[in-house]
Amino acid sequence: MTKPITVEVPEQAVKMFNGDEARLGREVFEAAVVMWFDEARISQGRAAELLGISRAELFEVLKRHNVSPIQITPEELAEDLKRG
Repeated sequence: MTKPITVEVPEQAVKMFNGDEARLGREVFEAAVVMWFDEARISQGRAAELLGISRAELFEVLKRHNVSPIQITPEELAEDLKRG
């Protein structure tokens, strides 16, 4: 289920998408989901689910936004390596 929300943006932002408000809305939502993933607020699976795409497609979205699909700190990696 989806729920429409209203976000006010400058007319110039809409013009960047040739007046395609739906495309602009999708781009804004995609950027938000990528940000939530990058901030470790949601998982890969949840991000893909929210965007309605596969995890493989999510990797392409993350690549477009220059966000790594691997969300692990150096400390967590070191700890994992210690455990084998």
